[in-house]
Amino acid sequence: MRIAIVDRERCNPKKCDWECFKACPINRKGEECIKKSKNAEIEEDLCIGCGICVTKCPFDAIKIVNTPEELDEKPVHRFGKNAFVLYRLPIPKPGGVVGLLGGNGLGKSTALKILSGSVKPNLGKPGEEPSLEDISGLFRGTQLQEYFHDMEEEKRTAYKPQRVEEIPRIYEGEVKKFLEDTDERGVLDEVLDRLSIENVLDRKLDELSGGELQRVAIAAVICKDADIYYFDEPSSYLDVYQRLQMGKLIQDLAEERTVMVVDHDLATLDYLADTIHVFYGEPGAYGIVSKPYSTRKGINAYLEGYIREDNVRFREEPVKFDIRAPTKERERSTLLEFQKTKKTLGNFNLTVQEGELAREEQLGIFGANALGKSTFAKILTGELEADEGGPDREVEISYKPQKIDTGGSGRVIDFLTKVVENPYSNEFKNKILHPLGLEGLLENRVSTLSGGERQRLAIAVCLSKDADIYLMDEPSAYLDVDQRLRVAKLVQSVSSQNEASCMVIDHDILFLDYLSERGMVFLGEPGVDGKALKPGGLESSFNKFLEDLGVTFRRDPHTGRPRANKPDSVKDREQKKNGNYYYIE
Repeated sequence: MRIAIVDRERCNPKKCDWECFKACPINRKGEECIKKSKNAEIEEDLCIGCGICVTKCPFDAIKIVNTPEELDEKPVHRFGKNAFVLYRLPIPKPGGVVGLLGGNGLGKSTALKILSGSVKPNLGKPGEEPSLEDISGLFRGTQLQEYFHDMEEEKRTAYKPQRVEEIPRIYEGEVKKFLEDTDERGVLDEVLDRLSIENVLDRKLDELSGGELQRVAIAAVICKDADIYYFDEPSSYLDVYQRLQMGKLIQDLAEERTVMVVDHDLATLDYLADTIHVFYGEPGAYGIVSKPYSTRKGINAYLEGYIREDNVRFREEPVKFDIRAPTKERERSTLLEFQKTKKTLGNFNLTVQEGELAREEQLGIFGANALGKSTFAKILTGELEADEGGPDREVEISYKPQKIDTGGSGRVIDFLTKVVENPYSNEFKNKILHPLGLEGLLENRVSTLSGGERQRLAIAVCLSKDADIYLMDEPSAYLDVDQRLRVAKLVQSVSSQNEASCMVIDHDILFLDYLSERGMVFLGEPGVDGKALKPGGLESSFNKFLEDLGVTFRRDPHTGRPRANKPDSVKDREQKKNGNYYYIE
């Protein structure tokens, strides 16, 4: 099947001369493959896939793609004429966690919304409303047939959205009242204890950090009395220990309820899911859902980029996580030194040991949440003043904060123009836009961007500035696995080209391992006392960090990907005994 996509945000007939309409070979023969309307409309049955309209469109608003030859079935949902198409759905499974894995823009959140009842599937016919019998018929002979038949009984669903930062804009009250209003199961006290959020109950939602807000959102969903629970990227902003605690809590919930989870942290998904559905296709055009796999096979199939049952390869090269040789010291000039630094914020005390950052160095900063990593970043940028110590000199810092505030309702191009003289230049496209996958979003409204698109835009703005240091707080949030690896390569490239350094705060160990040369560990008691150790070797820093958390990791023998050991497993006990908390074979 040939799919024609017209991005209505970018298509702007008022500013073009209908180049697509005039250049289409079918139109020139007298038929109307491309029609003039409010936007260009393409008749897919007439389209021959020549791609001329794609190259002629001045706004990159048209995409023509072919689905795999093996795909011979009706779609589940289409958002409109010449819009995204979703094929198949994941299967809710009582008594276990179903994980959804795939790149952004392939329909994972759409699938959750359909299964939760907030979006009614139109079976690929926008504007029509098929009967429940038609929907059930599409899935005849599968578990989904019974599932949609039961939707008549109004199954209760609970849904944790991807972008938790939107919650304070909807609910302005205190955390305690917000959670009490959702506690239909009477489990609030237990959930508060297991997620360690008792200390935020008296605060307002808009005062919470990203990690605190994420845990509050998870708690609110778990406290609801529902038949089916959906969690969209619950690991974002959580540290490693919190991700594993969250995973165990969701696993316990799944013993008696149906649970589905979307996440891009492979270690977390590996830890909490019982089965995996892989989403593949063409981002923004169509998505296909694989059959359910065991967790290990599903994640490895995604990384390999090959779905055997459909005989489809969706990745040119398999993703491999190579074990790097120990970091070699090299002589470089010192860019920044900071003296022993202290800062008190309310009841929280932060102490940072003296340290330095070399020119053209990549420093990974990690530790549990609420230990002062973001506070330290704000001291470096001058947003906060240290009570004692601080940086020894002023340097130009380009800062991407944890919470992304793109503000306003303008276009992406307008946002970039504030920091880049010509965002349309080939140099900027090749250097920044293409690696981040933003070249096709320039005419889109910022307010319509997904969480991952906003994150990539914020990274683009940060790396577009002329600076001595690029300082990023949790840049991996909302990005899929491939995007995280591309961002790591881009940060290294821009730092090298500009003879600058980078400091990256994140909780994705793989991302930090891939990006960083040295590490800086934050230890202490979250929310009370944070202590940052002097920057040191990456390997020893990771080992100290994981030892403090009491968590060990191993590597998958086929892909090299990190896998968290089950607590008190043979491998966990063995590594702890040897003091080897950081990945071993």
